[in-house]
Amino acid sequence: MKTRYTIAITGKGGTGKTTIAAALITRLIDKGCSPVLAVDADPNSCLDEVLGVKALTTVGRIREESRDAGAGQPDGMSKRELVEMRIHEGLVEASDFDLIAMGRPEGPGCYCYANNLFGDCIDALSKNYPFIVIDNEAGLENLSRRLYRAVDLLVIVGDPSKRGIETIRRLHVLAGEMGIEYGRLAVIVNLVREGTDTGDLSRRFREMGADLFLALPFDPELARAGEEGVRMQEVPGSNPVLSGIASLISQLNLAGETCG
Repeated sequence: MKTRYTIAITGKGGTGKTTIAAALITRLIDKGCSPVLAVDADPNSCLDEVLGVKALTTVGRIREESRDAGAGQPDGMSKRELVEMRIHEGLVEASDFDLIAMGRPEGPGCYCYANNLFGDCIDALSKNYPFIVIDNEAGLENLSRRLYRAVDLLVIVGDPSKRGIETIRRLHVLAGEMGIEYGRLAVIVNLVREGTDTGDLSRRFREMGADLFLALPFDPELARAGEEGVRMQEVPGSNPVLSGIASLISQLNLAGETCG
């Protein structure tokens, strides 16, 4: 079995996290790093649509059902076995990737046991994939709850505005304060307009502790593709955003046991 590598994407809302997650998935597949497990962990995102599939059920629904022991549970089946079965049933299978959606946020009441159970199931499921790409909700909530056991690459996405840059810095500080463990940190500044001093941004974020930095331009072609519902797989690889993502993947220096 190939070595598992987990990429978690977070950042400010509205900065293109889902587009970047989909681009990472398609570029990884192009480099032979398949199958990829895509985790849509943002209740407000549409990673399935961007990848051209449809998630018919969500982990949020499964998690709610798991709160009540015995709810719809066949005789002789434990709660853990029931959750594992339903998570597998909720998996959307494509040719080079599979996708699972988290769904809406938790409702009232304690979900501690259900969250731990879900984390165990996702951890077991992800062992079948050399790559896991997680599109998180804005902020660090999912990561702080330890729903994912290990993150090899934490990607923080923002825009080049003063507020966007400050949000990246604040999320980095919060990650340290919350004890979130990751191997390397990549900062992606998205929607960069012509004339922006990306060299200065690179210097600032590397001084902050980023191992990798990437500035991605605002691209009308990609924006139009999103508006028209074009799958990420149909966007030409020569697109500047996809080319930038491919260069980031190359900088990861993935070992042969992970890709190819």
